[in-house]
Amino acid sequence: MTTHTEETGRSAGTVSPQAGDPARAGRSERLSALAQQHGALVTLVTAMAVASLSFDTFLTGDNLENMALSSAFLAVVALGMTFVIVTGGIDLSVGSLFALGGVLAAWGSRYGTVVALLLPLAVCGLIGLVNGLLIARVRLAPFIVTLAAMLGARGILLAITDEGSTTYLVDKDSFFARLGQGSLLGVGVPVWITVVLFVLGAVVLRRTRFGQYVYAVGGNEDAGALMGAPVARTKVSVYTLSGLCAGLAGALNAAWLVSGVTILGTGMELEAISAVVIGGTLLSGGFGFISGSLVGVLLLKVIQNVINQIGSLDSAYQQVVSGAFLAVVVVAQTLLGRRRRVL
Repeated sequence: MTTHTEETGRSAGTVSPQAGDPARAGRSERLSALAQQHGALVTLVTAMAVASLSFDTFLTGDNLENMALSSAFLAVVALGMTFVIVTGGIDLSVGSLFALGGVLAAWGSRYGTVVALLLPLAVCGLIGLVNGLLIARVRLAPFIVTLAAMLGARGILLAITDEGSTTYLVDKDSFFARLGQGSLLGVGVPVWITVVLFVLGAVVLRRTRFGQYVYAVGGNEDAGALMGAPVARTKVSVYTLSGLCAGLAGALNAAWLVSGVTILGTGMELEAISAVVIGGTLLSGGFGFISGSLVGVLLLKVIQNVINQIGSLDSAYQQVVSGAFLAVVVVAQTLLGRRRRVL
């Protein structure tokens, strides 16, 4: 009997070396959480420091302004994607919705700024709503539903542009064009809009009951339902929000380019997902930060800018490096998640 007890004690002791030290286990868990939350920010600061030392033009005003503007549109898409991924879902339709939103905004600009903004929001938001209803109410897989929406939105885009042969232009002197090309305090208006949206998104996700529902659904859907979280309504809301963000980003991009370019948005869904995951949001759901997604977008754009600065490398290297970053982050998240469960 004594031998059995000793063997059991040794076996239990091998499960977690820190089980008898709650303080040490707590510190390790906090360090793991900090690494998930701020790892991308440390990487971004390091990358910018190295780039500024390597290239004289990296920290110039024009280069920083170009990076900020090019980041703004992807960031708005990533904002909506963050809510979706925190619930444990995925949205593959945002790239096509981005392009569709741009074309609809350019077409609607002939009737004024209000139409140019509301039309893409209405159409893309409606597609997002349908995605959410099919996923939440009919219980179809998010991957399949949003893949179908991606193809459908691209088909609508081609239909209203005569297979891409028609490009709708925006009047350069219109107020709508100034939304994309104007500046305030030396910073482009799209950047200010993005900053405001991210502040609002952070408040909603971290400080409101809806944000609590989003985390609850992503953490454990059944447990969230038992706690009173409206699971179906939350899922419908986040996919609708994702569609709205993609449509708004497309409209702002059309105002910036003063045209609805039909070939844009291809692969943007993968960029948005990469930015969100690199920023620390778990693909499995239940954990994520709005600020992390913004950092992820900036990191991807810094990588792209550095490759452009080198000059001898083509854009394919940006995809290779971004893919490598994503793989490393996913592996790190998995290992950190396992470590926290053990502790």
